[in-house]
Amino acid sequence: MPAITLAQKNSPYYQPSTQHTEISQQQAVTIAQQHIPGRLLSVQRASDSYRVKILSSRGTVRIVTIDANSGAVIATH
Repeated sequence: MPAITLAQKNSPYYQPSTQHTEISQQQAVTIAQQHIPGRLLSVQRASDSYRVKILSSRGTVRIVTIDANSGAVIATH
C-alpha cells in the first residue's frame, strides 16, 4: 500500500481507504484462547469466520467460532 503524504492527506479530495480488514489466523487463536484457555488443536477458515478447536484445561475439546472481520466471538461449543 503506498504511503500517503501530508499534502495528500490534507487535500479536500482525500478519502481514507475503506478496504475491509480481517484479523489474522494467529489473532483468532489468541482471541479463542482468551475465552477458553487450553492447547490449540486446529484452526479452520470459513468464508467469514475462523473455527478454533481447543483442548481445554479440563480435558474437553471446545470449539470457538471467531468473526474474521471484527474478531468477535460468535459461538463456543
